Amino acid sequence: MRDAVILGMGMTPFGRHLDKSHEQLTQAAVRLALEDAGVEGQAIDMAVYANVIQGFFAGEMSIPGEYALRPLGISGVRAFHVEAACASSTMGLHLAIDHVRAGLAEMALVVGVEKLYSQDRAKRFAVFQQPRDIEEAEGYLARTRDLLEPVPEGLDLESPNALMEAYAAQARLHMATYGTTQRQIAAVAAKDHQASAHNPLAQYREAMSVDEILAAPQVAWPLTNPMCAPISDGASAAIVCSAELAKRFSGAAIRVLAAESQTGSDRAPDDYANHVTRLVSTRAYEKAGLGPADMHVAEVHDASSIGEIIQTEALGLCAPGEAGAAAERGETALGGRIPVNGSGGLVSKGHPLAATGIGQIHELVTQLRGRAGPRQVEGARIAVAENSGGFYGVEDGMSAVTILAQS
Repeated sequence: MRDAVILGMGMTPFGRHLDKSHEQLTQAAVRLALEDAGVEGQAIDMAVYANVIQGFFAGEMSIPGEYALRPLGISGVRAFHVEAACASSTMGLHLAIDHVRAGLAEMALVVGVEKLYSQDRAKRFAVFQQPRDIEEAEGYLARTRDLLEPVPEGLDLESPNALMEAYAAQARLHMATYGTTQRQIAAVAAKDHQASAHNPLAQYREAMSVDEILAAPQVAWPLTNPMCAPISDGASAAIVCSAELAKRFSGAAIRVLAAESQTGSDRAPDDYANHVTRLVSTRAYEKAGLGPADMHVAEVHDASSIGEIIQTEALGLCAPGEAGAAAERGETALGGRIPVNGSGGLVSKGHPLAATGIGQIHELVTQLRGRAGPRQVEGARIAVAENSGGFYGVEDGMSAVTILAQS
């Protein structure tokens, strides 16, 4: 097996792009990745296009990746289209890494793209109210109801979004199990909103305090609006090749130490020891020959801020039940013991589903190259990303963990 590296990265700003098509967003990110790697489109021999809702929104059901990439000179290649909910582009990246390692591809391009924002509010929210999503969210609520922290008297629990109710229930379960507080969840969100103020590609660039986040409109208790990821458009792209081939090009290569993923499983809701991310990250650390204490910077999936707490603990970066308190102490902030989501995370950088995973990788590659400016983590040499996809049963439908290092 050959060593794989990430040679080039590209990413559009995340936010609202009403004036751009899927193709235009894709091409913008890919051009940036090609330029960053110092290669031409004709050098690509494998392409992976990741997307979740283009068929639903745009009515484009057939070969959307080819339509977007051929104008860039990327043709005659092995091509894949990947859908894995919010983990789509990370799963595409892992597919490319495996092909390069096995010698089945020389220079692979992966791009994730999404246009979620629409002026048609009903259509916009219909994406997140699919029948199976609602069924799984309601099932989770039913199975955990007796385990949850009670809602304070006088507060309304219900949200128009079933998935947000499930996220809120996950928060209440963590609160009941470990004593996590709403203020600690707000501390996580405040940390991320403050970090994104220094990220020119982030959707939200206004810092927020803990008190401002607690005073914001409620989504579903204990979650307020700034604790939840927004609806976003955007694209991100990565170029993967072998370490040997990378020497021929100008891009600053970043080594891939591990790229592991797996689907979730049936377990007790409060059995955090067998959380899908705990299981897959254990394998990723073993493949990398490292452990959680060796990580210098992390990006984790936080569709809501309780997600950052759960994933940070599942990765072993904080002890079970300690991530909320660690955020309050500044341990997971820029300048802290283990900075998490220095990009702003999904809640502030934005969450364009299929573009999210490589968006995380973009941030970590920027950190490992020492080019993150005001949000740079001093001495960052090894990084870990966790990206989740979907919800099934009591946890994420799948989790993907990537460990990267300076060359």
